[in-house]
Amino acid sequence: MRLALALLCATAAAPPVLAQQTDADALYDALDLGTVIEVMREEGLDYGEDLGQDLLGGQGGTAWTNLVDGLYDTGRMGDIVRARFTQELSDVDTAPLVEFFKGDLGQRVIRLENEARQALTDEEIEDAAAARVTQMRADDDPRIDLIGTFIEANDLVESNVVGAMNSNYAFYTGLLDGDVVDGGMTEEQALSDVWAQEEAIREDTRDWVYSYLTLAYQPLSDEELNRYIDISRTDAGQAMNQALFDAFDEMYVDLSRRLGEGAARMMASEDI
Repeated sequence: MRLALALLCATAAAPPVLAQQTDADALYDALDLGTVIEVMREEGLDYGEDLGQDLLGGQGGTAWTNLVDGLYDTGRMGDIVRARFTQELSDVDTAPLVEFFKGDLGQRVIRLENEARQALTDEEIEDAAAARVTQMRADDDPRIDLIGTFIEANDLVESNVVGAMNSNYAFYTGLLDGDVVDGGMTEEQALSDVWAQEEAIREDTRDWVYSYLTLAYQPLSDEELNRYIDISRTDAGQAMNQALFDAFDEMYVDLSRRLGEGAARMMASEDI
């Protein structure tokens, strides 16, 4: 191509690409993913505490607490998620999604989702939410079917199962790199062990997702929830959903591997 024509094409092509990238960033902000990551940090700190008891026998002390606190850094977590999320959506017209999630219903949905996720960090609330789902099923409450439709439209169970298994395997690889697993476990054995957890993970995931969404969307009317389902089923909605899973999967795999590596170092140094 002639240089002038090439420059003209580059100039003409630049604005749409930049606009889409800006829309992806705007969508990230409209979804309030920063707040989601803050809740994930709280969940991670709780998980790290439990892991320290189970794997280190509670002997990790301040060193383990500091390691977990440093890993679950919202700045680094957010950088990973935003970069992958915007990259995945760089060729997607996200303007309709930005419009929806910046609108009254979209903002209400995001607020309800964040409040519910925060609430479920309380074990009593989680148990109560699970009990409510059980009762709704016993009563043949049609709302359960609508929640199920939302879950299916967004592939929330299977995608989360895959993400959990990826994270579990990443944790194993971190431990294996430290050569502290009893019996000299190989990567193949670790992978087999992760696959053995699949059904239990799926059951736990299904229960949690139903509890979470039933709690979150309780204030929404069926018409409002159907509007959310409709936009989730669009090509852009499906692309956004996949981008979210890919971005958070990358973040959790990174965290899990680093947790495994940190645990291995401590187990080796303390001879736990």
